[in-house]
Amino acid sequence: MCRLIIFVKAPRPGKVKTRLAAVLGETVACAAYCRMVAVLRGRLSSLNTVSLCFSPPEAAEEVRLWLQAGWDLVPQSAGDLGERLKDAFAGAFARGDRRVVIIGSDSPAITQGDIELAWTALNSHEIVLGPARDGGYWLIGLRQPQPQLFQNMVWSTPKVLRETLERASASGLSVKLLHELDDIDTAADWEQFLRDEAKNDGAP
Repeated sequence: MCRLIIFVKAPRPGKVKTRLAAVLGETVACAAYCRMVAVLRGRLSSLNTVSLCFSPPEAAEEVRLWLQAGWDLVPQSAGDLGERLKDAFAGAFARGDRRVVIIGSDSPAITQGDIELAWTALNSHEIVLGPARDGGYWLIGLRQPQPQLFQNMVWSTPKVLRETLERASASGLSVKLLHELDDIDTAADWEQFLRDEAKNDGAP
């Protein structure tokens, strides 16, 4: 079975998009986050095997409005991003999923086609990665647990993708790279997102 896991946060001002909040204010940044999630949710609405992996763990009711038919809620574990990714993969495989893809909620340009391409690539590769222009990745897919990819990683740096590729190579794992996308982290990123959305809204 294929599984998509989307990491989301409870929409609480001051707790989401903190870099945006430093420029736009906490309330506006929280609204921006909700809009990004809504766009992403709309793009992926035709997929059925989707889990919203949320934090903090008591926030189920706050993120329930983002559920769609066939989707479920799973709380994120404790620890840094690496621990939470490792545990999310382990939980999905323990439930019987075989091709598991995880994305965040910071790249609303992700499409259903991207997810389906990742699932297909996992038929012939152990790892699928979607490179982000900031040096991280917007998607990671596995077909079995690979905890060495997540342990003792320094996250939120331009070296994350490179380090992940080096670890995969050292483990003898084949990797498929998807196309590059932007995360929305800064005010400039957000302004570009709004311009792109305005173009899409005005398209014939």
